[in-house]
Amino acid sequence: MSYVPSPEARERIDRAVAAYPEASAALLPVLHVVQGELGYVSKEAEAWIAARLGLLPLRVREVLTFYTMFRRSPWGKTVIRVCRNLSCTLAGAEGVVAALRRELGLGPDDGDTASDGSVTIVTSECLGNCDHAPCLQVDGVDRGPATPEAAVAIVREIKGR
Repeated sequence: MSYVPSPEARERIDRAVAAYPEASAALLPVLHVVQGELGYVSKEAEAWIAARLGLLPLRVREVLTFYTMFRRSPWGKTVIRVCRNLSCTLAGAEGVVAALRRELGLGPDDGDTASDGSVTIVTSECLGNCDHAPCLQVDGVDRGPATPEAAVAIVREIKGR
């Protein structure tokens, strides 16, 4: 299956490309447009973007995986972000992440989503809430300081259990 942007997305992509002296410089804006349309950037979309901008597909993948705001797979209805910066790690963030992954039956990969599509767990370099370490956010709302038990309770609340 190949990716074909909608006419609206194509227009936004064309405007972004026209704003730069070289098409390849529009990579970040184009990734934002595609993610805005699909909710993530699929492998097919990566290939389309590379062809449209005259880039090697590997270059698109490098940028896509470097920036944490881009997703390579669909995310769950609810996104829980856990800070992994020094303050939060020292305060127990790894235990919070482990408890979340156990409760949801997830493996060790960042950005994993529960099999029912309800929750995605993502670690972030900093959530800017060090005084509430370990910090976590549920759909952008701070819910810290967190403990493994509190994190599990949040998941059960989300799932209605």
